[in-house]
Amino acid sequence: MADYEFQQFHLPRGTSRSDARRILTEQAEYGFWELDRLTVRRDGSRRVVLRRRIIRQLRTM
Repeated sequence: MADYEFQQFHLPRGTSRSDARRILTEQAEYGFWELDRLTVRRDGSRRVVLRRRIIRQLRTM
């Protein structure tokens, strides 16, 4: 089974859709994160959960 690490952050209500897309794109390209969950709250803010796979290396000797 794959192991993942998670990163969670908050985008305030005033964040435009294009700014949110830019932030998520940068995280995906440079940090190798993928979107796990995006929640839009009642006040208009967004809670974002990103994940990336943890690659475990086995000892060869």
